[in-house]
Amino acid sequence: MTDHPRGDATRPSFYLVEEDGHDHGDDHAGGGTIVGFWIYLMSDALIFATLFATYGVMSTSYAGGPTPREIFELPLVALNTAILLVSSITYGFAMIAMQEGRLNAVRLWLVVTALLGIGFVGVELFEFATLAHEGAVPQRSGFLSAFFTLVGTHGLHVTAGIVWIGVMLVQLAQRGLVAENQRRLMCLSMFWHFLDVIWIGVFTFVYLLGVVR
Repeated sequence: MTDHPRGDATRPSFYLVEEDGHDHGDDHAGGGTIVGFWIYLMSDALIFATLFATYGVMSTSYAGGPTPREIFELPLVALNTAILLVSSITYGFAMIAMQEGRLNAVRLWLVVTALLGIGFVGVELFEFATLAHEGAVPQRSGFLSAFFTLVGTHGLHVTAGIVWIGVMLVQLAQRGLVAENQRRLMCLSMFWHFLDVIWIGVFTFVYLLGVVR
């Protein structure tokens, strides 16, 4: 008779150990995903560091072509900078809504962020088209080649981020705010804010210094 209570007492502990083991496994997987994405961001930062260094070397190689002061329109670039910075804020709102478990709010702020990203890429394409119309094409000089490569690479990253947001909207519609989607949103958040930091460097190092030089 005394064996049954003892057996009943130990049985729940067994299941608790099993559940705890699964939880720790999920936490470990989630932590591995975040660390792996940080490693990717560091490798991407090295790519941009190389492009910045290349632009620094080539920024005065005009080859008789236009100079930054002649072709850069700071008001347009400042507008584009503001658009991207605001998109970082709206993505922050999406992350706050995610922490509060408000799925519809997350989706709304992601849509707003994607629209701002599309606006940023649209302004950048307009700038490139205007420069090409004026004859300031990449093959014109080393300065223009480095400029188009650096700014264009950033624009491609923003485009990839917009596509990623679209994929996340589909995932959220299908599965909601499950742990996997929350981790993906966190990785996308790091990616989007990383692009903001890179663009601040572009705006300062390429546009502002180019105009005042």
